[in-house]
Amino acid sequence: MNLDSLTQNSGEWLRGTGAESDIVISSRIRLARNLSSFPFTNRASAHQKAEIESTLRERVAKLEFAPTLAYLNIPTLTPLDRQLLVERQLISRELANTDGPRGVAVAPQENVSIMINEEDHLRLQVMRSGFSLDEAWQDIDRLDDHLEGRVNYAFSEEFGYLTACPTNVGSGMRSSVMLHLPALVLTKQIEKVFRALQKINLAVRGLYGEGSRASGDFYQISNQVTLGKSEVAILTEIREVIPQIISYERQARTTLTRESGQALHDKVRRAFGTLQNAVMMTSEETMDLLSSVRLGVNLGLLEEITIPTVNELFLQTQPAHLQKLMGTPLDGEERNSARARYLRNRLREAGPHLN
Repeated sequence: MNLDSLTQNSGEWLRGTGAESDIVISSRIRLARNLSSFPFTNRASAHQKAEIESTLRERVAKLEFAPTLAYLNIPTLTPLDRQLLVERQLISRELANTDGPRGVAVAPQENVSIMINEEDHLRLQVMRSGFSLDEAWQDIDRLDDHLEGRVNYAFSEEFGYLTACPTNVGSGMRSSVMLHLPALVLTKQIEKVFRALQKINLAVRGLYGEGSRASGDFYQISNQVTLGKSEVAILTEIREVIPQIISYERQARTTLTRESGQALHDKVRRAFGTLQNAVMMTSEETMDLLSSVRLGVNLGLLEEITIPTVNELFLQTQPAHLQKLMGTPLDGEERNSARARYLRNRLREAGPHLN
């Protein structure tokens, strides 16, 4: 896999297709699995971790699974390449930053990745653009079956799949949906939604999962409980609540348009104008401005740019992507300057600069 070439497209999670894609960015399912013959990674020796990585790399390579997966040996990658994979949601920050033998197998379409020696021996992940949980589940269930036919998982008849963290024991499944909720943020209703989700044991996280902030008004909604719940029950739980959140966001957008139409239009045009003209731009500011632009395009307030282009810019202005596009490492101030220059060049074709 040529990592440099990945910067030319937005990847599966920002492809901008699928059901409800104006609000639902992507659907993702992860499964945590461990081999029965080895200790968990936090207890395994360096030699055992090497054995786990070698065993699983060999089994994954022999999978009769379409499409063919490309394997990346994480320790051999530069820090920039590891960060690139994190930004594309193909690996976790933990896999990027931990020590020891580890790797990831990735599908060419970036909709499947298999992490080896993260918190658990295996983290299987399937992503789909838009609200596509059922399709993601079918894909990952098939992948899990293929792997389970080649390795012995750590499994208890009483508890289910055994995992390093007790919160994943049972099905080992994390089902999540990434949402873009700018109107709920602008109308200050987002905290009310969070409180309602917490009452039904659903977690709300930022763009890059646990411990990350909600840059660009992106929020991940996922299950917290796996023990004692079947995969079908977890999927049903998420599947039933997401349409309600979509409905709340649509109502908030309607309210904003009706009651604060001019102010909203001004906010959108100012955001677009700043992106077209700024000389310095931080990653965080870029995400916030692109969020306003994305909302404006979906509400018909901005016609000079398309959603696929906005989605690309969300990713291509991230630190690792930007440095790859520039072809050189950049410090913080250099990145802010290069980011603004890149945005000006990309948006020049989107129409005349605003006065």
